[in-house]
Amino acid sequence: MKSAILITYDKEDVVNEAKGLCDAAGFQVVHTMKQKFLKKPKYGISGGILENLEEIAGKIRPDVIVFDEVLKPSQNYNLASVLHREVLDREALILEIFESRASSSESKLQVKLAQLRYEMARAKEKVRLSSMGEQPGFMGIGKFEVDVYYNDIKHRMNTVRSKLEKAGKQRELHRQGRKRMGFKTISLAGYTSAGKTTLFNMMTGETRDQSSELFTTLSTTTRRVTINQEPFLISDTVGFISKLPAYMIDAFKSTLEELGHTDIIIVIIDISDSIFELKKKFSSCMRTLSELGVEKDRMVYALNKSDLLENNEIEEKIETLNLVDNKKWIPVSAKTGKNVKQLKELIKDILESYNSHKFEKKVGVEKTFGN
Repeated sequence: MKSAILITYDKEDVVNEAKGLCDAAGFQVVHTMKQKFLKKPKYGISGGILENLEEIAGKIRPDVIVFDEVLKPSQNYNLASVLHREVLDREALILEIFESRASSSESKLQVKLAQLRYEMARAKEKVRLSSMGEQPGFMGIGKFEVDVYYNDIKHRMNTVRSKLEKAGKQRELHRQGRKRMGFKTISLAGYTSAGKTTLFNMMTGETRDQSSELFTTLSTTTRRVTINQEPFLISDTVGFISKLPAYMIDAFKSTLEELGHTDIIIVIIDISDSIFELKKKFSSCMRTLSELGVEKDRMVYALNKSDLLENNEIEEKIETLNLVDNKKWIPVSAKTGKNVKQLKELIKDILESYNSHKFEKKVGVEKTFGN
C-alpha cells in the first residue's frame, strides 16, 4: 500500500471520510494535517503551512500528497513544484477509487467519461500554464497542438458517450420487458458504506461483495426477490458522497437513471452515525436524488444498523431527520436481519396502495421497533 500525507479540514467527520477515501484508493495515511481553510489562492494552504508540510514530507517521504478539496491545475502545479511529489485533490482521489472498483464494461466506461470530464475542466488552465512554460509535458505548446489536445479529449468523450448510450438503450429494453411481464421494481440508494449491499444480500440471498470501504458498488445489479409469494426485482446502485461533483453524477447517469424508473426506492440511512454526520449524509442523499428527479413519495427509509442503538436514541435521530410524521420508515439491521421482513411487507403495502389510492396503513414507532 502506498503512503500518503493527508491535508483535510479540522472536523472529525470530514477527517474520517477523507481517511476512508484514502484507504479505499489504496493509500495508507501516515500523517494528517488538519486545517480550518483549504482555499488559499496559490497553494490552497498558507505559505507557512506549506513550509511545515515540506519539512514533514522531506522526513516521511510519502508517495503522494492528498488534498481533501478541489484544486485548480495551477494550485496543484504549485504544490507539486514545492513538494516534489504527486498531489491528488479530492476529485482525483475519488476517480482513483472509481477506476479500481469498476468491474463491468459499463462502469469502466462511466469512470472513463468522468476522468475525461475532469481533464476537460482543467484543459484551459493547463494550456495557459503551458504558454508560460510552467506545465510539464506541455512545454512550448502551439495553437495547433492546443486544438489537437482539446479535440482529442472531445473525441474520446463522444466515443465513450456513444457506447454508454447504446448500453442505456439496452437497459431501456430490459425495463420495458420487465414492465410487460408485470414485475414491480425496487432500488436501493444511500450514502456510500451505509449498508446497501449488505441489505441487498439479506433481501435476495445473494453474496455480493460487501465492505465498510467506500464505493464497493459501482454498477447496478438486479435480482429477483419474493415478498408474500409475489415476485419483485430489486437493484443495488452506486453510493452517494458529499461534494460529489455534478459531472461525476452525470457520468453515472446510465446506472443511476434506474432510480427514476423504479416503483420504490429504499433509502438506506446509517442510523448509528453521529447526529452531525447523519444530517450531512441524509442531506447529501436527498439532494442527489432530487437532482436525479426522484419523487419523495416513492421513497422508503430503512434506518440501518439500528441494532447498535437503544430505542430512545433512534427516536431522537428520527426527529432530527424530520421523519416522525412520515409513515414510510422502519429501523432495520441488514447484518442481523432485524425488521427486514417488516420492510418487505411495508414495500408491498405501499405498492398496493398506489393501485388502490387508499394507503392508510400507519407504521407506528412501537410496532416497528420489534423484531
